[in-house]
Amino acid sequence: MCKKLIFFIILSTTCQICLGLTPKEIVKASDELLRGKTLKGKYRMTVIRPKWERTLELVAYNKGEDKTFIEILSPQKEKGIITLRIKNNMWIYHPRIERTIKIPPSMMLQPWMGSDFSNDDLVKESSIVNDYTHTILKEETLNNSIVYKIKLIPKPEASVRWGKIIIWVRKDDFIPLKEEFYNEKGELIKILKYSKIKEFSNRKIPSIWEMSSAINPNKKTIIEVIEATYNEPIEENIFTLRKLR
Repeated sequence: MCKKLIFFIILSTTCQICLGLTPKEIVKASDELLRGKTLKGKYRMTVIRPKWERTLELVAYNKGEDKTFIEILSPQKEKGIITLRIKNNMWIYHPRIERTIKIPPSMMLQPWMGSDFSNDDLVKESSIVNDYTHTILKEETLNNSIVYKIKLIPKPEASVRWGKIIIWVRKDDFIPLKEEFYNEKGELIKILKYSKIKEFSNRKIPSIWEMSSAINPNKKTIIEVIEATYNEPIEENIFTLRKLR
């Protein structure tokens, strides 16, 4: 009887064994939920600062983990600025000066268009599935949902910019609810919160993504998903340097 009780406790506290899922598989399911095999989306990004705020509208195309194309639609001042990533290479095209600039790896953590999202956040150069080891810390309740709290530590050989990431993933459908980003010193740098679940292309995803600074709480950026079409064919020529011009 005692052995059976111990076995039951072990199973109860190790939820991924109960479901046959590893922490990596949970993170992958959550990542693929937002990414899909292909994705065409329209978004509204609002950058909020203590004394001002500004809003950008943009369209983005994603194909797998290796290709991303983002074009700003408005306001007029930034209209036509394009960001392109192909595998580990990233470029930004500025129509006013008709110039394409290649972004070096050292600038992947720099703000994208002055927002609280970095270049890496927007184009996902690093993979939260393949570049990190994953550990379930515990199950807990967040936003009235049971979630997995998972710690991501970069692999020694991975070229990533964070010393640690903590993510909260809903247990029943793998929808991400929150992410925390820490530097190599273990200091919390920024927090990403997901909310307002909506259905796009027969899948439910968060339609509001709010990135805030843990260092300066008065700074935040909100991305609203306006449209999202998953797993439809996307022309390959979109992900080319020629398309930038």
